[in-house]
Amino acid sequence: MTTFDDLDRRLVAALQVGPRATWGEIGGAVGEHERTVARRLQRLLATGAVRVTAILDELRCGLGTPMHLHVQVNPCTAEQVAESLSARPDTRSVYAVTGSADLGCELVAPSRELLHEILTTQIPATPGIAQTRTQVVLHTFQTVAEWHAPYLTEEEVARLKASAPAPAAPLPERVELTASDKEVVALLAADGRIGFTALAQKLDVSVPTARRRVAALLERAVVHLRAEVEPALLGLEVEAQLWLSVRAHGLDTVGQTLAGHPSVRYCAATSGTHTMIVQVVAAHEAELYRFLTTVVGPLDDVTDVNVTLITRAYKRGHLRKSGLLTLEYR
Repeated sequence: MTTFDDLDRRLVAALQVGPRATWGEIGGAVGEHERTVARRLQRLLATGAVRVTAILDELRCGLGTPMHLHVQVNPCTAEQVAESLSARPDTRSVYAVTGSADLGCELVAPSRELLHEILTTQIPATPGIAQTRTQVVLHTFQTVAEWHAPYLTEEEVARLKASAPAPAAPLPERVELTASDKEVVALLAADGRIGFTALAQKLDVSVPTARRRVAALLERAVVHLRAEVEPALLGLEVEAQLWLSVRAHGLDTVGQTLAGHPSVRYCAATSGTHTMIVQVVAAHEAELYRFLTTVVGPLDDVTDVNVTLITRAYKRGHLRKSGLLTLEYR
């Protein structure tokens, strides 16, 4: 099994901040020789421990409705159901979880017309599923792609961000993608570090044009580049999903506060029995307890907290999983 030492974890954290940064840029930011950076990260990428991909913001692009499903299954069918859900192209993530549900699933319905059919016909017809509950995403405060492992200084993070195209301000609320935009997104999702020369060849355009198209997508925050790695490999062995009930007038404040915490990988406002989902990682249970009592606890607008632990990931960001390793994009 692939194991990470302290330097590996720092380098992966740097890759999370700058997924397309050169080995020299990463080495310069963290104070390591370029050859050391290249040797270590290329090994982790080759083994499948780390995979660089891209996540499209379907909600802003009008290309789909993201939602989170709580899935209860018949006895002894969790593995079978998880594999069935993971095989669906519209599922982004699938987890085994503790609590009243057996599985958690993030799904993106490609259209409002299909939303009803997926929830009332397709998902319930999956063998082994006994019951589901749906929370539709209304607003995302932080995506997993914007999170990085907490092993870098603020100065190191700033140096890495300086080498990447920055999102424009203010960002448009809605963005319409062209056919060529979608081509670029698909290629970045399959390989987030694809070189501009290779990208230009696949798109049949010049290298400067390929570079401009990628920069335009990143500046509009249409697509988020992501270095995917299992948190456990980074020494963060406890992963939890918190379902919060938050007073409506406090949603923005609570969401922004939690999204800025280094332990929070994902934060979104949702419909349903709870109004916010927060995904948190910690080194151990005691650290999660401190997060609950010292970070969530003082937030007066949070009226209820339901904590579930993720015990296994079958799929993350459209990437299938095999234990702690990342497989193909689908």
